[in-house]
Amino acid sequence: MFFLSKLAFKNLFRSKSRTIVSMVAIAFAVMIVVFAKGLIEGMIDSVSADHIHYNSGHIKVIDEDYYKRERLLTLHYPVDGFDGQGLEEMITALESVEGVEMVIPRLKFGAMVSTEEELVAMNGWGVNPEQELAFTDLEEFLVEGRMVAPGQQEVVMGTDLLEKINCRVGDKVTILFNTAFDSLRGITFRIVGRLESGLKMLNEIVFYLPLDQAQKLLYLDDQTTELLLVTADKKLVPEVLPRVKSLLAEHGDERYQALSYRETSDLIPLMDLSAVIYNFIYIFLLSLSCIVVVNTMIMIVKDRTKEIGMMSALGLESKDILQLFVLEGAIMGVIGSLAGAVSGYLMNSYLARVGFDYGEALSGISSDLIFNTMIYPVSSIEVSIFAFVLGVVIVTIACLIPARRAARLEPTVAMREG
Repeated sequence: MFFLSKLAFKNLFRSKSRTIVSMVAIAFAVMIVVFAKGLIEGMIDSVSADHIHYNSGHIKVIDEDYYKRERLLTLHYPVDGFDGQGLEEMITALESVEGVEMVIPRLKFGAMVSTEEELVAMNGWGVNPEQELAFTDLEEFLVEGRMVAPGQQEVVMGTDLLEKINCRVGDKVTILFNTAFDSLRGITFRIVGRLESGLKMLNEIVFYLPLDQAQKLLYLDDQTTELLLVTADKKLVPEVLPRVKSLLAEHGDERYQALSYRETSDLIPLMDLSAVIYNFIYIFLLSLSCIVVVNTMIMIVKDRTKEIGMMSALGLESKDILQLFVLEGAIMGVIGSLAGAVSGYLMNSYLARVGFDYGEALSGISSDLIFNTMIYPVSSIEVSIFAFVLGVVIVTIACLIPARRAARLEPTVAMREG
């Protein structure tokens, strides 16, 4: 095998131009695979993280009837503890579940602001400021002012929402909303912060206010619309979710549902499906590059027909000739795939820092969809190794076609044709 490997490596450089073209084709295809896989993984990670942060947590506990009407932001089906005994006991019980690190209450409701030209609809989120800053990346998006403080009638809004209502940080704004008793109420808040995010929802629709103030103003004392449960990692959700459901069942309150982040998203399953589809596209891309390699190997076999006949006549078996040409193709595959994997890794390392801004392409997307317009490809050794191995395997398999042709040549016929 060592002799054949040495001979295969030496033979590659007998036709340098064809060999180099083949390796460049392999390298380019592998580089594209690294880039595409990094981009898809980055997109999946971004969608999952944003959905977890701003919609579901890792697990969401919610009233079953509220879940059916969640888009309406109704206040008629709040989470008010076990048997209506208040949130404190329920939160304490959920925090005691193995794997649950934090329980975050949120109170969401519909609201509007009247300007000289129109009524601007928006969504209010009553939150615990410290928990929100600890769990989400809101602090990065807070480009002006500060986060709301408990006990204060103040709000934080996105840049686009502030433009719609013609306000800025430091101004006061009167917000209209329906209470839990369906009575219309208007309260004046001070704007203390401005958010600038790749999420249209945060920029255009949502405003934050302290949870205690939201509960007081909506007549929902010690109640909320949802509880978000946070685990150390989203991979732990399949283990933790049954424990949460078991706890809810123990208290005999059938109103509440515990849902994983995957169950509350339409995008995440689609992203996972796209990752599977792209695996076939990677194979297709590398197969296209193999056309160049196979063509090169066929030309090599044709040019060395007489030589193959002589090797056979001198006692080299068909399987040895097969191995020789497969090794030549494999060496091209290794060198080309290695160059492509390294190039793709370096490219993704750069793009992982600067990202892609899909703002223009996604300008028509609904603000309700939690989709960040800034996508950062994943740069990882694992992705590069995946593309490298895939490239070597596919190229080696493709080289079996011309290698078998060479191995089947009869010595006398080969020497006569040469």
